[in-house]
Amino acid sequence: MSIELQDLTAPPWSDFDALIDVRSPAEFALDHIPGAMNLPVLSNAERAQIGTIYTQDSPFKARKIGAALVARNAAAHIEDHLLVHDGGWRPLVYCWRGGQRSGAFATILRQIGWRAETLAGGYQSYRRCVVAGLYDTTLPYRVLLLDGYTGTGKTALLARLADLGIQVIDLEGMAQHRGSALGGLHAPQPSQKGFETALSAALAKFNPAKPILVEAESARIGQLRVPPALWTAMQRAPRVMLAAPVAARAAYLADIYAALMDDLPALAARLDKLRPHLGHSQIDAWIALAQSGAAVPLAQALIEMHYDPVYARLHRAQDHTVAARFQTESLDSAALDALACDIADWLSSV
Repeated sequence: MSIELQDLTAPPWSDFDALIDVRSPAEFALDHIPGAMNLPVLSNAERAQIGTIYTQDSPFKARKIGAALVARNAAAHIEDHLLVHDGGWRPLVYCWRGGQRSGAFATILRQIGWRAETLAGGYQSYRRCVVAGLYDTTLPYRVLLLDGYTGTGKTALLARLADLGIQVIDLEGMAQHRGSALGGLHAPQPSQKGFETALSAALAKFNPAKPILVEAESARIGQLRVPPALWTAMQRAPRVMLAAPVAARAAYLADIYAALMDDLPALAARLDKLRPHLGHSQIDAWIALAQSGAAVPLAQALIEMHYDPVYARLHRAQDHTVAARFQTESLDSAALDALACDIADWLSSV
């Protein structure tokens, strides 16, 4: 029997013991349903081979060879991963369209005695729900933006506020990018679909009666786009403004950029991108600061000559409602903890 997916707030796989994605590793890496385990019945190379046979030779021949490969791979997965389960185990299996790959694997599992079912429409049914929620509708949430100059601890505050029970969306964390000139993290960015899956999964857990706090971002974070439903809500959202002295912000950014200071070629490559805007002599001077280990002076120079002017220019042309303002003289751990508590107290009253 196939299980229908109606919406993402009460997904059917929550009633199952396991969610199994039998697509190829490449398909799984591009995007998958959160919580799924990948037990591919065709490898990347095998999937490409079967597709070539299907289109260039014979669909029947492709099905014969594919069936043999699926059976062989399914046997390996059962031996390597599934023998620990008892007879009451109930997995939900999906593939790309809920067709042959998931059906074949689920049939084998049922023959063993496990209560395996398939997801109707497979991954595509899940993807349609994600697109509907992020592209085709208005978000049913009250969004507030956490805003302030670069280096005011916005991302760190989001994590602390989440620990305090506040509904937050960490777009930079989901996108694996800090959103600034030196913003790329060491991990590669996810695919656009993977980014949207993470966002959709977060929204599905939220209470529409409570506000959601999102860091103010541009429409693009690195190579990824903020989906239109959220971007529209962000453009209309009131702002919670943070402020801190330049010296405190420079010390805070210097700590964040410590890993970059250990990889001077990568740091220089990122600073090189600013040459068209700030000139060769300025960038050369900043690279020299980095080479000398002067992290705080480098961070302060970036704040005063790049980050703050760009921020001011962008905000002059925008008319935003400010819901609250918070000031801190320090951005050390204790100060951020206290600031998070103040913001959480304020949010509980709005």
